[in-house]
Amino acid sequence: MFSRTENFKQYTKYYPIVSTLIAVNLFVYVLTILPGVGENVLNYGVQANFLIRSGEWWRVFTAMFLHAGFLHVFFNMFSLYLFGPELERIAGKVRFITIYLMSGIVGNMATYLLNDSSYGSLGASGAVFGIFGAFGALVYYTRRTMPMLRKLILPIIVISVIMTFLQSNVNVYAHLGGLVAGFLLGLVYLHPKRIISWRKQKMAGK
Repeated sequence: MFSRTENFKQYTKYYPIVSTLIAVNLFVYVLTILPGVGENVLNYGVQANFLIRSGEWWRVFTAMFLHAGFLHVFFNMFSLYLFGPELERIAGKVRFITIYLMSGIVGNMATYLLNDSSYGSLGASGAVFGIFGAFGALVYYTRRTMPMLRKLILPIIVISVIMTFLQSNVNVYAHLGGLVAGFLLGLVYLHPKRIISWRKQKMAGK
């Protein structure tokens, strides 16, 4: 399920939304390390609660595409590369991008509301955790029909949450906010009857 065997051409063809998100994140990261450019990109995009409080609300969105260093962007994009395709395939392009972006925004809004004005953060982790949350909803719906899915997904979610609290310099509220948002959106989007209905509509469209 999470074993990627596609070559580059196949991957970008089958999972265009995941591929685009990875490309955008990597492109923005390259911008942030360019002399004279990177500092401005970070200054105008990072989530800084005191600036959001003064009206710069775009930061709850732009911060999702900024990262603090190579390892930061690498681990987030590797998670997206590994776990995103299956959710894009199941949910479809529009629902997948909705889950991803809304989870990231909710995670950053939780960061804003539950931290003081001096707090700052950046990263796609909230959006990535939204993918985990959506899979959690899928596990809920298939708990009787696909028990092996539960055995595969739940350890990933549990370990990710535990690591959130064990690691330093981690935005806990973004992770948990994204996870909850992804789960709730997954409950809406991934109901088995809706998935069957989408597939029937797609077949009828062909």
